[in-house]
Amino acid sequence: MNHKGTRIIETERLILRPFVNEDAQAMFDNWSGDDEVTKYMNWPTHKDVSEAETVMQGWTKRYSDEKFYHWAIVCKDENQLTGSVSVIYCDETVGKVEMGYCIGKKWWYKGIMAEALDAAINYLFNEVGVNRIQARHDTDNPNSGRVMQKCGMIYEGTMRKSDRTNNGICDIAYYAILSEEYKK
Repeated sequence: MNHKGTRIIETERLILRPFVNEDAQAMFDNWSGDDEVTKYMNWPTHKDVSEAETVMQGWTKRYSDEKFYHWAIVCKDENQLTGSVSVIYCDETVGKVEMGYCIGKKWWYKGIMAEALDAAINYLFNEVGVNRIQARHDTDNPNSGRVMQKCGMIYEGTMRKSDRTNNGICDIAYYAILSEEYKK
């Protein structure tokens, strides 16, 4: 893998960019402070903007590490911070990364998350040289699996009662795509 860090990526409708500390309020307002959005996450809903500020400061400090990949998703048409997409786990011995993502409910069902994830996948395969990209979701949240499928990821199986979200212990469905399967 040839790590390059979180670079700006542009798609037809989106700009994926590094977060800045000033993004904390929008993060809190648009997704991290919303119990409905964080229902299937394994991190707690932020109770106030100070929690988002603390998280944001941690992220922004890590951007000097070229192995850190965490993008803010900005919709071009409204110049609005809508969510995030990131590498949450990396195993360099096999060239594998696991992706995580979240988007505010105002932007659900518009194809924005799939567009952002696909752009990150493209970057990781074609610029970084990743071999395998995987993601997972609580089976009670099938819409997340549909995002993975739209990006060409293939369902690989479900691990029963293997993780915890804000709903409690849950089954997790795994999807993945290999570099030789990706055609961009």
